[in-house]
Amino acid sequence: MEPKDTAPEDALAGLDTREALIVVTRLLGEGGVENPARDARLLLLSALAITGTDLLRDPGRRLDQEEARKFWDLAQRRAAREPVSRILGERGFYGRTFHVMPATLDPRPCTETVVEAALEIAGREGWRDRPMRILDIGTGTGALLVTLLAELPLATGLGTDISDDALGAAQANAERLGVASRAAFLNRRSGEGVAGPFDLVVSNPPYIPSGDIAALEPEVRDFDPLGALDGGADGLAIYREIAASLLELVPRGWALMEVGAGQASDVAAILREGVGAAAVKIETWTDLGQHTRCVAVQTQR
Repeated sequence: MEPKDTAPEDALAGLDTREALIVVTRLLGEGGVENPARDARLLLLSALAITGTDLLRDPGRRLDQEEARKFWDLAQRRAAREPVSRILGERGFYGRTFHVMPATLDPRPCTETVVEAALEIAGREGWRDRPMRILDIGTGTGALLVTLLAELPLATGLGTDISDDALGAAQANAERLGVASRAAFLNRRSGEGVAGPFDLVVSNPPYIPSGDIAALEPEVRDFDPLGALDGGADGLAIYREIAASLLELVPRGWALMEVGAGQASDVAAILREGVGAAAVKIETWTDLGQHTRCVAVQTQR
């Protein structure tokens, strides 16, 4: 359902915050938003430039004309299925806030599985206590690389992407989160033209089969960049590209890939074939929904 054209002052002006939240929650629910009450609250906090604590302290606060206009404008965008993260320009990821922009994939909680797997491996390998090099292929906002550098203070890393705008966003996030001195960013596709060796390679590549994109939720289909979604006819094209140069990038270490539903065994086979006899073992990790979300190969040449 499209948002109604009701003027903001008619819809929300003069209401208190509780009443305004009821109106907007209903609007979002009618628009097909999955969690309308949560999203309405986030948008209200942004429109009023207040915190959740402020809202609890003064639940009867009335919206003035300008606040009503701001809240209604944000609500209309969300009812049209624009994600809250894109409306607000930021997304929480592994306890930190990342700026997002149209050129970047919106980082999602399932990708935190790759972070958890990488940190588990870093602990096993003793990398927390010594310098190490990390490569993030298709870095986007820099969520994977920046998070790992923040969690591993002796590490340095390189993030690659084919979008200069995305690389600019990743650089800005590295600066905001205090790891820019240990991060570099480069316009490259897969692993081509990247000088190794690295101890750890991570990637959340495009893995949606081309024919499935039209059926995705509007929040993904209409707002994430197509290049960050489209994995080719079977969704596995970029994995094959990465695997072709993987052994040059990580001759002795680990490579971790985020995967889509039902892709784990195929990606494991691609990685094993790519590194050949240098493959020590393959491991997988599941996300909170118990879907296999990360596939890793250990290499030793």
